[in-house]
Amino acid sequence: MSKPKILQPDGNYSFRSYFEFSNDTDEVLAEFDYAFFRKRLQLPRTSNQLDGLDELRQQLEDTIPYVTLSSETAKREILVAPVLSRVAVTCKRLLRIEYPLKVNNLLQGNLDYFIQSERNLVVVEAKRDDLTRGFTQLAVEMIALSMLEDAPNIVYGAVTMGDVWVFGTLEQNLRTITRDITSYTLPDDLAEIVKILVGILE
Repeated sequence: MSKPKILQPDGNYSFRSYFEFSNDTDEVLAEFDYAFFRKRLQLPRTSNQLDGLDELRQQLEDTIPYVTLSSETAKREILVAPVLSRVAVTCKRLLRIEYPLKVNNLLQGNLDYFIQSERNLVVVEAKRDDLTRGFTQLAVEMIALSMLEDAPNIVYGAVTMGDVWVFGTLEQNLRTITRDITSYTLPDDLAEIVKILVGILE
């Protein structure tokens, strides 16, 4: 028995709409003819010396005890933006925040964070601390990026609650999106998170 379609062809959906769906990630991605997998990803990692990491870790450890991280804005400003700003400076790439993107009426909205290089990187802040729905939104944003002109075969993304980060990849030629089963936490895994983010963009 075939399931009814989730998306209406003449409907209008923002990237945020996909977070609100109660459907499982694989069901949503099937609407775009993508298969969904969960496994341990072999992510790129830079081997270069990274400047400013010790200072950033100290900043996080000094700040976290004195800030209530109960709102999305607080997490964004205290945990997410400092990490991605450091990555942008290291890679000398532009960090775009709330970047508007429209591919069609099914794929449109603002990307929380977007850094462009030979391999594009998009980062979604998971609303309401829901990594599962946050990953669904991330996956749809990666699909949108894969449809842009000159898009690389592999698009990388991360979904974060601020203190927890999970990575994902989209492979166009295989029509697959994979969620890493490993997660990384701040501030303990700061070096690992930054090495991966820089490795993707190098």
